[in-house]
Amino acid sequence: MQDAFSVVPTYQQEDKSVPKHNSDREDRVMRTKAAPRFELGIKDLQSSALPLGHAAARSRTAPLADRISETDPALLVISNGHGEDLIALQIIEALHRLQPAWTVKVLPLVGQGSCFQAAIEKGWVQKIGPGARLPSGGFSNQSLGALLSDLMAGLPLLTWKQWICLRRERKSTAAILAVGDLLPLLMAWSTRRPFGFIGTPKSDYTWSSGPGQALSDRYHALKGSEWDPWEWHVMKRRGCRLVAMRDRLTARGLRRHGVNATSPGNPMMDGLAPSDPPASLERCRRILLLCGSRMPEALNNFRRLISGLLQMPSPVPLAVLAALGSTPLQQELKELLQNLGFRSCPPPSSALEAAECWVNGPVLLLIGPGRFQQWVAWAEAGVATAGTATEQMVGLGIPALSLPGRGPQFTRGFAERQSRLLGGAVRTCESEQELGRRLAQLLNDPLLRQEMGRMGRQRMGPAGGSEAIAREVIGQLAPDR
Repeated sequence: MQDAFSVVPTYQQEDKSVPKHNSDREDRVMRTKAAPRFELGIKDLQSSALPLGHAAARSRTAPLADRISETDPALLVISNGHGEDLIALQIIEALHRLQPAWTVKVLPLVGQGSCFQAAIEKGWVQKIGPGARLPSGGFSNQSLGALLSDLMAGLPLLTWKQWICLRRERKSTAAILAVGDLLPLLMAWSTRRPFGFIGTPKSDYTWSSGPGQALSDRYHALKGSEWDPWEWHVMKRRGCRLVAMRDRLTARGLRRHGVNATSPGNPMMDGLAPSDPPASLERCRRILLLCGSRMPEALNNFRRLISGLLQMPSPVPLAVLAALGSTPLQQELKELLQNLGFRSCPPPSSALEAAECWVNGPVLLLIGPGRFQQWVAWAEAGVATAGTATEQMVGLGIPALSLPGRGPQFTRGFAERQSRLLGGAVRTCESEQELGRRLAQLLNDPLLRQEMGRMGRQRMGPAGGSEAIAREVIGQLAPDR
């Protein structure tokens, strides 16, 4: 694989379709060159590590088209957070559908990158780099205390080791795709390889649709973009072949600063679609509960959300669908629920695929690790202290209420910014009592639910972003185009 890559300009208007490539020419390239291999890297400062030999051993039994080559250049994808991991995975899966001969390496900077495990086991994704769980869960920028906790836990050393790993992989890397914010962007640029950037966490909606009084809000309004000048500088470097933002407004703001940014679509909405609830829930009002997955914050937020729901008077049964991540664990919830007066019972139907069922008066609580994609489609409204999952929920037109706490992730500032980002499709509450009262109002006001849902769908955009971005990656980062 040659070091030189041909630069193909990205389209200037974000609403243009992605250009089609000459299939005959692609076929000739695929016949004469080994398939490029892709590495994947991720957002905040934590990387999950799988020994290279482990994935290689799996590749010996994987299908031929899915095996990771030991010698061909790779695409490295870097991401820095749980939400960024999920977005990166959506893009990788779209790449694999379009170019099944390509293989990918992933470098998760935060967390363990567990969402990549299925692709790793199939042999067409390999995980590299050191990893560690940080006290803030990757949200050290939310408070000084969170930053100090991460520093004491070894954040500088972890980041240094990840950078060394990246330098070591440089010669076998054809191109890099960074997913997240400044950290993966800088890491991609530091390799001096062609790279693309998917800017996921920032949007100009946070300050253009009613900024708050905080100094940071005024600072963004003064710049005309939530992205900072040093970030624009890296995005404008010669090696940066692709810059994709989550919405048109943010891409347009960057273009005013000389960045050739596009908005092909939002991968967060891919794989989600509304559906009718099962018959066993038709008589219930259905609430999706999202407490996040960073412990111990998630467990505390779960308790506060449940306490708020118990204070809501309901003349009909209230089905609370608690879609959990890998944490909190079910055994960690047992004592908490018993203290709140819940008793365990069998789920009303096997079609719900609930791991556990609890009852307290009119409240039917279903516990479902990994059930978000199925259960979100059944909800009428949501209560949340989560990030990406909350955005996905309102993107389906489901209004939500949030209850900010002490953090480190879901603080008041985070919740208010999220509300502005989503145009009020999720609204913050001050207390558990207010959460219960406003949820009752929301369930009894179909016009309000419709208006909040419309705004959520508008801000998040339609599905299809993963494939659109994957085609951009193929067009801009494939070697010897």
